[in-house]
Amino acid sequence: MSDAAVLANPVREVDGRSVPDAGAWTVDATHSNVAFVARHLVVAKTRGRFGDYDVQFVVGERPEDSKLSVTIRANSITTGDDGRDGHLKSADFLDVDNFPTLTYVSSSVRPTGSTWRVDGDLTVHGVTKPVPLTVEFNGATIDPWGNERAFFSAEAEFDREEFGITWNQPLPTGGVVIGRKVKIEIEIEATRATP
Repeated sequence: MSDAAVLANPVREVDGRSVPDAGAWTVDATHSNVAFVARHLVVAKTRGRFGDYDVQFVVGERPEDSKLSVTIRANSITTGDDGRDGHLKSADFLDVDNFPTLTYVSSSVRPTGSTWRVDGDLTVHGVTKPVPLTVEFNGATIDPWGNERAFFSAEAEFDREEFGITWNQPLPTGGVVIGRKVKIEIEIEATRATP
């Protein structure tokens, strides 16, 4: 029997909810994704992701005491099109030379039905606004090397114009090139930090 087989399950029950073990967790960036979706030409969707980010989070003994902090390098944005990526990095959008990072810092965590609501402050383009995250805990396991791993999905939506990112062009048939709403989609695989 392997060592992993005799380790305790890293999931516990708190107030009838499954939650990961308390303590610090480290994001495995090779198995995680920080992505976004925006409307293009009114009806289409353009998708992209950020490849360089740091996530620190601590799960509290009481899940409501958990903390989350995210720093994203704006220059790591990619959509699969070099021209579009360059435009998104320019002063028309993220202005990465003047605002090299996007950040998110939680202020509270509370259960909402089958998910968790994380309230916090998002800073984009030098502007900070409250933006809630909807977080789902997808379970946890022990990998073949004896590491505790936990899995999370999160979503948020914000109006980019509220953050000073207002570039657009009108369409001859009505509407504009790029929608105001940006949806964030996050998939996280994390390992329990060594004490």
